[in-house]
Amino acid sequence: MSAVENQKLALEFYTMAFVLKEPLAAAREFLGNPYIQHNPCAKDGREYFGELFTRHFRSFPDSSVAVKRVVSQGDLVVLHVHSKMKLDDLGQAVVEIFRFDSGKIVEHWDILQDIPKNPANDNTMF
Repeated sequence: MSAVENQKLALEFYTMAFVLKEPLAAAREFLGNPYIQHNPCAKDGREYFGELFTRHFRSFPDSSVAVKRVVSQGDLVVLHVHSKMKLDDLGQAVVEIFRFDSGKIVEHWDILQDIPKNPANDNTMF
């Protein structure tokens, strides 16, 4: 698949999983088997992903995400995301990296950085 096709799939996955808050359906439709997770706090596997974020949305029903940038190259897609757990939360800047194989996400890395209340500049993290 092309980088553009992978980019489209990554956005569809992210929308279903985190905007529509349907992680089980997103996992079944978009994650490969195997699904390799590089976040040290998460287990491998699409079943685990679906269960983890179903619990997450029960705990944080007002959580939200906004994709600010998308970069794709070959089988990799990178999303730059503003993620919030609560409505009044400053949130985090998140970089999500997905590797695709045959139209499925088969590997994931992420980097998370809290948004400070008093940043040293006015440039924003986005």
